[in-house]
Amino acid sequence: MIDVADEANAQQGASASAATSTLTVPVAGRTMRSAAGGPGGRRAGGNNTRKGLEIAFFVAPALLLFVFFVVWPIVKAVQFSFYRWKGYGPLVDFVGLKNYVSVLNNDVFTGALQHNLIIVVASIAIQLPLGLLIALLLNRRMRGQGMLRTIIFVPYVLAEVIAGVVWFQLLQPKYGVIDAWLDAVGLHGPEQGFLGDPKYALATVIVVLTWKYLGLAILLFLAGLQGVPDELYEAAQIDGASWWQVQRKITIPLLGPTMRTWAFLSMIGSLQLFDMVWILTKGGPANSTTTMATFLVTEGTKRSNYGIASAASVILFVVALILALLYQRFIMRRDNTVTVIKKKKVAR
Repeated sequence: MIDVADEANAQQGASASAATSTLTVPVAGRTMRSAAGGPGGRRAGGNNTRKGLEIAFFVAPALLLFVFFVVWPIVKAVQFSFYRWKGYGPLVDFVGLKNYVSVLNNDVFTGALQHNLIIVVASIAIQLPLGLLIALLLNRRMRGQGMLRTIIFVPYVLAEVIAGVVWFQLLQPKYGVIDAWLDAVGLHGPEQGFLGDPKYALATVIVVLTWKYLGLAILLFLAGLQGVPDELYEAAQIDGASWWQVQRKITIPLLGPTMRTWAFLSMIGSLQLFDMVWILTKGGPANSTTTMATFLVTEGTKRSNYGIASAASVILFVVALILALLYQRFIMRRDNTVTVIKKKKVAR
């Protein structure tokens, strides 16, 4: 057994360089050596390098795809927005910010922006309470629970093209199923149909969007309900709380992060809405259902105003980015703060 005192005296006579000195500690009759520049340090440095290479190996493909399909198109759209360009030939007719001025002064685009905002508000105002109510009902044990969940989620799984074509056929004036049902009960739809009348077209699109995307809200809310501890419900029942009090005091507050996340996804999707509107109305009639996405596609593909279309796409990107940052800053700030605190506690 090595004497600790002798070992300490021997260490006092060693070199004074702390960076390269070797600490000798007696452990069960043998010594363990570690130093900043010793084998242990080299091994740690090698492990860090290996981890860095592994991370780069797995992240590089996704990063390249992101740059190629997201960053590069944004850069090119910004470049095209400064030119008057018809989609072919070199970029020579530089117009600066005139395309942006033309877009912002265009009544069709400003109307499209209003339609997007209306869809954002309507989607959250309708789907949030309706989805929460259905999720609460489906969260209770009942016969055919799995079948009901599947039926409700099927519309979201359907491709937008299929769903849009089906609803377009159902809403055909006079010969559509919807008009036939209304005639059977003594009611009559608009002469031009619900999609052909500017008074009803946007509201009809919102109804179709609610049918299409309500399943996602219900699915997310059901997933969030699984995380509510049963002990809280049992304690509330013991205290004599009613069903509504349980939902208001326990379920809804604990489901808050899930609802805020869903609302964020719904907002971004509503701002970028294109496919369903394009299939149902193509932005008509009389631009009553035009969205920012349908506006820029129309300008680019039908009128060959690719500079105008690029400017509209950049404006759409900026609007979505600003609303997303504001939502993250003021609505999801609490969730982000709680997540950071939990990570700090785990790290400790």
